[in-house]
Amino acid sequence: MQLGLIAAMQVLGMAMWFSASAVLPALRAAWQLSDLQAGWLTASVQVGFVLGAVTSAVLNLPDRFPPQRVAAVAALGAAAVTAAVPLFADGFVPAVLLRLCSGFFLAGVYPVGMKLMASWFGAAGRGMALGVLVGALTVGSALPHLINGLGDLPWEGVLFAAAGLGVGAAAVSVTSIRPGPHLSGGGARPRPRYVLEMFRERGPRLANLGYFGHMWELYALWTWLPSFVRTGTGGGDTTVGLVAFTTIGVAGLGGCLLGGWAADRFGRAPAAGTALVVSGACCLASPLVHTAAWPLLMVVLVIWGAAVIADSGVFSTALSEVADSRYVGTALTAQTAIGFLLTVVTINLVPLTADAVGWRYAFLVLAPGPLLGALAMRALGRSTHLGAGQRKRA
Repeated sequence: MQLGLIAAMQVLGMAMWFSASAVLPALRAAWQLSDLQAGWLTASVQVGFVLGAVTSAVLNLPDRFPPQRVAAVAALGAAAVTAAVPLFADGFVPAVLLRLCSGFFLAGVYPVGMKLMASWFGAAGRGMALGVLVGALTVGSALPHLINGLGDLPWEGVLFAAAGLGVGAAAVSVTSIRPGPHLSGGGARPRPRYVLEMFRERGPRLANLGYFGHMWELYALWTWLPSFVRTGTGGGDTTVGLVAFTTIGVAGLGGCLLGGWAADRFGRAPAAGTALVVSGACCLASPLVHTAAWPLLMVVLVIWGAAVIADSGVFSTALSEVADSRYVGTALTAQTAIGFLLTVVTINLVPLTADAVGWRYAFLVLAPGPLLGALAMRALGRSTHLGAGQRKRA
């Protein structure tokens, strides 16, 4: 029951993340945006998320207050600033500032949801549980594309709809969600140095490197997939919106569930490594399918959409099992913050590459991330219990 409620809260709350990205063509026309400025409508959310995550960790908000209430307040804050974009923004600068605030508040929804989900599951089922959570994030992130693809709404209506879903997330969180029996308390003395110290340990270092390779690719693909599809196929907003929702939301959800199951069944490192290899291969194949017929394009995009997110929850699970148990919260916060900072680089790098060589080859710049991450996971599987030894615990 709680698994479904926490997942529902994530779906509704994360609908605000890509609300502006889903309507980029309309915003470009309305505000005369360049590709670089358009990229910052998403990159600013990433920066805000990092700032929010660090603030939450420093103030220990989910530990000092009921986490479900923290998530509710954060979702309401994100809804308010999402609705403020069509109400008050009249150009690039105010929109970016409001989107940064959206990311700041969403840092109180996604990481807190991870804590709530983990509180209901022990180690044996945690991989699958966090896979469900990341699947919910994936569906929520894709929802604005579905809203834009199915409805005939102006861009303002898409953002208002996303803000309304955020209010729904707050309602679910405050009325129906509660922490589980595995919620850990505090007790460890403050040790900010562990953010750096964990990289001296082989297990946390490799788990983080794998995650960083994953993040190098993920959000840049999600942000610029509509542009890649539109320039290759000439599809309109409705078609592109439905393709983006299918790739990010539907295929992504399936990938998350498969990744969570594989992490518990075969081990964290093999599951994550396989997903990284498959997504990296799709990345390398992207120039070949850019102008391909719809059936071939959709096969590749569905595989890519599943593989690119299948390992996301696996990395959080892996780090929680190899980091110092007293400072798992610090380790996860640092992992998330650094990973999201990397997405700012690639979200801006992809359109610059497209300007230089065209959209056909733009995603090739993402390929080194998953391929290097796969090497880190191979090394992790060889040196820790997160390889084959993790297989069956029950």
